[in-house]
Amino acid sequence: MTTYDPSAEGAQMSFDGRMSYGDYLKLDAILTAQAPLSDAQDEMLFIIQHQTSELWMKLALTELAAARAAMARDALQPAFKMLARVARIMEQLNSAWDVLRTMTPSDYTRFRAALGQSSGFQSWQYRLIEYAAGNRNAAMLRPHAHRPDILAKLEAELARPSLYDEALRVAARAGLPVPEAVLNRDFRQPWAEDAGVMQVWATVYRAPEDHWALYELAEKLVDFEDYFRRWRFNHVTTVERVIGLKRGTGGTGGVPYLRRMLEVELFPELWRVRTAL
Repeated sequence: MTTYDPSAEGAQMSFDGRMSYGDYLKLDAILTAQAPLSDAQDEMLFIIQHQTSELWMKLALTELAAARAAMARDALQPAFKMLARVARIMEQLNSAWDVLRTMTPSDYTRFRAALGQSSGFQSWQYRLIEYAAGNRNAAMLRPHAHRPDILAKLEAELARPSLYDEALRVAARAGLPVPEAVLNRDFRQPWAEDAGVMQVWATVYRAPEDHWALYELAEKLVDFEDYFRRWRFNHVTTVERVIGLKRGTGGTGGVPYLRRMLEVELFPELWRVRTAL
């Protein structure tokens, strides 16, 4: 059997003083960031699933910020690409639950006590995604009060227009009658469903050929929320499969709490408009 030497075709084989794959990706830091607190085999699965999810959420936040900035300057084509990427990121996050569901209740009980009061409920990046998309519940700042740096990020997010607010500003600049009260609302407050906004989206959907950019923007937002809803559903299903109806480690009601989150809508008028057409 002949051996193949990649250097014969010019592949670099010596990295003394050069940047390697591991150097560029900081793999030493990433691959040593797993520190199980028990001897349970499934704790490594639990840690890596949540760490990789946080990495995907970091990318989603980068894309959402860029999409909003593009929308603010009416650069909708780049925004569409970024929003499509966010939807694919949510698809990756959904797939992660399939791996975690290989963990049985017996597996989880072997290390659950080691988690203390830590819980996904406390993920500040997840909270930032919700705030950026428009689900703005100021009560959810409290779990981060012990970290002024993180609290500042969340407070700053609440002070700026959400993704949905930016979409409605795009519609207003395009000449559609978005209510002034909506455009000038207090961004820190939760979104309140608005009949005037409903009429704006009805106008777009009844004549998409006259409002094609807004029509495509609306569908990109629906795509994002569609995957986001699936993520929530997969979350509650996985939790029920693993811990049943026990309370969460962070003190939430567990499955009942997560089921309530299934009812939260990010862009309610975009879903209601389908009934009105």
